[in-house]
Amino acid sequence: MILRSLVLMLCLNLAEPIAAQNVMILGEVHDNPAHHAVQAAYVAELQPKAIVFEMLTEDQAAQVTPEVRRDAAALAGALNWAESGWPEFSMYYPIFQAAPDAQIFGAQITRDASQAVLVEGAETVFGVEAALYGLDRNLTPDQQAAREALQMEAHCNALPVDLLPGMVAIQRLRDAVLARSVLQAIESTGGPVAVITGNGHARRDWGVPAYIAEAAPDVEIWVLGQTEDDRPLEGGFDEIKSAPAIERPDPCAAFQ
Repeated sequence: MILRSLVLMLCLNLAEPIAAQNVMILGEVHDNPAHHAVQAAYVAELQPKAIVFEMLTEDQAAQVTPEVRRDAAALAGALNWAESGWPEFSMYYPIFQAAPDAQIFGAQITRDASQAVLVEGAETVFGVEAALYGLDRNLTPDQQAAREALQMEAHCNALPVDLLPGMVAIQRLRDAVLARSVLQAIESTGGPVAVITGNGHARRDWGVPAYIAEAAPDVEIWVLGQTEDDRPLEGGFDEIKSAPAIERPDPCAAFQ
């Protein structure tokens, strides 16, 4: 009942996208609680058969049993959330509650996989069906340059230039693994599927939607992006919502 009221309060108007789509990708700025409240409201309305979390590995997702799912502290403990590096679990737990019967899928790649990309490339690390998701092909020069520039900006212009191609390759692997998890969730449950992820992965032009379209063009996707203080959000979204920015430490302080 609380979540239903939140839907009305936020004026989400979800009837049309919910009726039409197999997959609803819900972007976020990871540490903004308002963004997670919006995600929980969408999930409560959609009642997906599966939820794919960028924040969980496959092994962590397997720990989400009905018993631990009923208790926030128990679930956080089962997921070892305190050691994960993600924002407070209290922001994410309402999403689990919003569709209590949804099967949980994890799509986070391990640190070892990220490091392996720098040596072996995303195609090799992804493994079987890498070509299905387009990982066997180089990006266009314009997209490669744009993505390297975003990586440099995201790291406060402090990265050595020769690291940028590897950072883009890691991002491509993450997008492809998320897309694969979505298709596995559809195959396992029949859908619909909700995806909880950052805006960078949610963007239509080169994020998860593009990889899903590459591998399974008949899958219908609806994408929400969430920004702060009405700042522009590039990448192509079906809807963009804004929330007030939160106070946070200077992310570039560590590079100074």
